[in-house]
Amino acid sequence: MTNRIVPGRALNWGLWAAQVVLAIAFGFFGFLKATQPLDSLSHMMSFVKVFPPLFVRTLGVLEMLGAIGIVLPWLTRILPWLTVVTALCFVVLQALAIAYHAAHGETAQTIGLNLVLIALSGFVLWGRR
Repeated sequence: MTNRIVPGRALNWGLWAAQVVLAIAFGFFGFLKATQPLDSLSHMMSFVKVFPPLFVRTLGVLEMLGAIGIVLPWLTRILPWLTVVTALCFVVLQALAIAYHAAHGETAQTIGLNLVLIALSGFVLWGRR
């Protein structure tokens, strides 16, 4: 008997890996935006200086909810379409982040992470739809 990789199984493992990476990334960055003092946060994220504090805090809370929404609905099989909606929201969020950073000449510092997150989100969106 040989160990063959079943395409459906490999795809499912890849999707779970992407979902976990997205949950960790958005959960971490969301937690920072929701809880850290804005002065220290502005050293890491330049947009904090531009947008109102309520916007930054709300974005952080939404990212933390997204971290839950990218994994939990599919894991529990309760409203699994919410995972797809979350992935779509992450794609939109990262597209807007890329546009913002490009408009402010910050792509050299941020484009790599934004592209990885948009690719992973797009993969989950495609694979879980």
